[in-house]
Amino acid sequence: MKRRVAFSGLATLGVVALLAACAPAPTDEGTAGGGAESDYLPCIVSDFGGFDDKSFNQSSFEGITKASDELGIEFQQAESKSEDQYGPNVSSMVDQGCDFVLTVGFALSNATRDAAQAAPDTNFALIDSALSNDDFSPLTLDNVKPVLYDTAQAAFLAGYLAAGTTKTGVVGTYGGLQFPSVTIFMDGFVDGVAYHNEKKGTDVTVSGWDKTTQTGLFAGGFDDINQGKALSTTLIDAGADIILPVAGPLFQGTAQAIQDSGKDVAIIGVDSDLFETTPEFASLYLTSVLKQMTDATEQIILDDAEGNFSSTPYVGTLENEGVDIAPLHDWESKVDPAVMTEIEAIKADIISGVLKVESPATPK
Repeated sequence: MKRRVAFSGLATLGVVALLAACAPAPTDEGTAGGGAESDYLPCIVSDFGGFDDKSFNQSSFEGITKASDELGIEFQQAESKSEDQYGPNVSSMVDQGCDFVLTVGFALSNATRDAAQAAPDTNFALIDSALSNDDFSPLTLDNVKPVLYDTAQAAFLAGYLAAGTTKTGVVGTYGGLQFPSVTIFMDGFVDGVAYHNEKKGTDVTVSGWDKTTQTGLFAGGFDDINQGKALSTTLIDAGADIILPVAGPLFQGTAQAIQDSGKDVAIIGVDSDLFETTPEFASLYLTSVLKQMTDATEQIILDDAEGNFSSTPYVGTLENEGVDIAPLHDWESKVDPAVMTEIEAIKADIISGVLKVESPATPK
């Protein structure tokens, strides 16, 4: 039978009294956040970017940390170091008695599917992917919640911003691997640049990604900072003065390439606000395309703990604030305020449906 946290009441927002029937008295080792000990156990498995990737693994980890603190419980974690660890790591979480397993990234889709089918009493949430069968046909399972983001919408805003800010007339992008959760950023970025060209009569070009052919620059993974640096050097040599790396921690290689070039080049981050997560390169960040994974994963875990799990996919959009772009921070004085006013109007048009932003990777 599935274990659940029992709630005795909610005196104030975020202050929860936990009842752990038949449980031993709480100890310092058995609790976090000051609540009574519970036998509800949430767990998380990273992809090989690791939990300190300054990106989606880290944001998801912060979400489960916040949920566990609020519930007054601990959680289990498995940090994957290579692709062949995905299946064993997910299975190990089930074997350790996890009630809920959060798997982070498109690459864990099959491992999540297989574990969920083998353990129907365990609930799962899968970041950045829906499920599919081996023949790639769509699959839904009652115990798996896909957590998806329509990042093309926010990346569209970033593309428009890049086109309105570039001095060279060339902007660039590259990805880690050609996953839908990666290319959706690149598609939106390209379309945002094209929209600026259409509305403003500019001729800004994007190096590194062709939306029509779905071909471009990829690092082959998310762990080789030097490869990020090499691809960024290629883009800088091609004239790009704004670069969107959609490759987890590889943006650090982009920063190194910019510093080595001595040129005035900016980075657009992804997933988290890089100005906050990696401030050592603060002066290089124009903005970041945000996926609000911390808030979403926290709420999904709290819902599951209360017995309110739903396999209905969560899709983050501009409308529900699941995606957005970060503040300009140090770049605010360098960007024409009129561009930001235009972006606010574009954002409203996307939310209202007046402006359609679509990608082959858009969540359905």
